[in-house]
Amino acid sequence: MPTITERIGLVCHSADLEEQAALLTKKFGIPHCPVPPESGFYLDISKNGLALCQAGLRSPGPVRVDFVGGAMGHRQRFGGGRRQALARAVGMKPGYSPAIWDATAGLGRDGFVLASLGSHVTLCERSPVLAALLHDALRRAADDSAIGNWVRDRLQLINADSCRCLQSLTETQRPQVVYMDPMFPAGKDHVQVKKDMCALQQLVGPDLDSDELLDIALQTALRRVVVKRPKRAGWVHNRKPDTTVESKKTRYDIYVTL
Repeated sequence: MPTITERIGLVCHSADLEEQAALLTKKFGIPHCPVPPESGFYLDISKNGLALCQAGLRSPGPVRVDFVGGAMGHRQRFGGGRRQALARAVGMKPGYSPAIWDATAGLGRDGFVLASLGSHVTLCERSPVLAALLHDALRRAADDSAIGNWVRDRLQLINADSCRCLQSLTETQRPQVVYMDPMFPAGKDHVQVKKDMCALQQLVGPDLDSDELLDIALQTALRRVVVKRPKRAGWVHNRKPDTTVESKKTRYDIYVTL
């Protein structure tokens, strides 16, 4: 089966962005594509940033990670701060912001929110395409006058498999919290998902090694492992958590490692 990078190329329409495009292809191993394909996914770089696009009739619009404006900017400003379920799940308290390893970073949304609340977050994403989207979004966020300082200080991106990376950490590198948001096959109850999540599901497929990742995370996290799940979904690895925190549609299963 071809790898993601063999299937997806990077299209650059502007000579002014060719150097930036070359850096992305080198860093993430994504080949240059002179023109968009007739069908399937491809990456497109423009003055607005890097976007995941899908060719063909009736294809959805581009998916771009944006930490400055749009929904993420609004969530950062009005998402409920440390009172929101995500912050409580990772154990944030007044004067305490744990170091967090986001083991399945995806589009980086939860990791960004946790960093905006004070935690130092390592975004670990094994898909080179998603990692390239995150890299570009972090670059643009780092240049923003309002959030650039803490983005540069608190967010680190690694394009690698968390199962291997977590096992290679030294004692001093171990995070206080490992956060997991695994992607699973669709269940019996089909729900309409937003175009970015739909693209993500098509691009990377389900996380078939979540059981293994949970085992490794439990051996690595100094304080807790937090697994994000749909509210009615079962436990990962059929392992009962020590406690949970719930929001309207989401459940955070918490495994204490102290």
